[in-house]
Amino acid sequence: MKIAYVCPFYTPAIGGVKQVVEELAKRYIKQGHEVHVYCSDWDKEKRIKIKNEIIDGVHVHRCFHILRVVNFSTVWPSVFWRLYKKDFDIIHTHVAGHPHVFLAHLVGKLKKTPIVHTTHCPWTDAFRSLLGRILVPLSYNSITNLSFKWSNVITAITPWEISFITKYGGYKEKIIIIPNGMEKILYIKIKPNNFKKKLGIKGKLVLFFGRLNPTKGPEKLAQAAIEITKKRKDISFVWVGPDEGKAEEVKNMIKNYKNMFYLGPLRDKKKIAEMYQAADVYVLPSYREGLPLTLFEAMASGLPIVASPVNGIPYEMNEPENGFFVKYGDIFNLKRNILKILDNPKLAEKISQKNLKKAEGYDWDSISSKYMGVYIQCLKKY
Repeated sequence: MKIAYVCPFYTPAIGGVKQVVEELAKRYIKQGHEVHVYCSDWDKEKRIKIKNEIIDGVHVHRCFHILRVVNFSTVWPSVFWRLYKKDFDIIHTHVAGHPHVFLAHLVGKLKKTPIVHTTHCPWTDAFRSLLGRILVPLSYNSITNLSFKWSNVITAITPWEISFITKYGGYKEKIIIIPNGMEKILYIKIKPNNFKKKLGIKGKLVLFFGRLNPTKGPEKLAQAAIEITKKRKDISFVWVGPDEGKAEEVKNMIKNYKNMFYLGPLRDKKKIAEMYQAADVYVLPSYREGLPLTLFEAMASGLPIVASPVNGIPYEMNEPENGFFVKYGDIFNLKRNILKILDNPKLAEKISQKNLKKAEGYDWDSISSKYMGVYIQCLKKY
């Protein structure tokens, strides 16, 4: 099978959408399929000079972007012609509302190529610029509407999205729920685990792992960490992830505390597994989320979770089985629930075992099999 993925960005960028495409692509390459990725030449930090290359067997085509709306959203119209010149069995687009989705769907419509679209929860509230607040509704009611109508299958990562998809033109019978996944390496115990030792941590560890983006709320955890540290010296806090606008604020907040560390981005999967396994609780204090990969990664690592009950998260996380919910910005209850887990080993172990069990159905091998089933049905039906 010859598969084309069309997504906002790809390696070396860091992000959940890129991770989904990468995990699917590498598995299909191993199965003997030919995989192409079309993306912007913007990697969230700079324009990439190399426009065509093969990464781990995946043909990557980076299209020149003519406009950058925000750090993760660019406009790259050349994807139409570059995609049109090749023949594919399946075109799989990612992130509703973006121009690249409409252009790729137009190619599919003209060439009668089956189209699968994964939405990735774009309708969540965000700290959008004025331009974003103007363009997003326009997009949803125009190019998104057409894109949904031209899609053969729409995959949502959480049931929370269904009402939005139907509101903007997607037919309910086209929608299939396929959540995000996580790596099996997270189940493998890393021995020796030197994560805490390298940082000089001897007590409990609270982890934030993700993009330091305003919507992720990393500074909210910093506020809670400072409050906790006033009374407790046996708890350390670590932030890991690329800067998307909040790293300097967090670094300034924690710079005078020896028990708090910002480590920047981490890419090596074994080191990521080691990081998770060294932690005692995972905190996701977000203003908005689709369905974060880190939620399943934390579960697979046996970590109790403290998270905001936003958007897709309550569909996959239950309280108190998997951890505790805290409303965005509620520093008092963020502190209270972190300490509730850290100070109650029996409760933490109970949650840990439930999370390990829940994560079993979310490995990428299982998720990729579901997508391949969708592709095969599309080829048979359309």
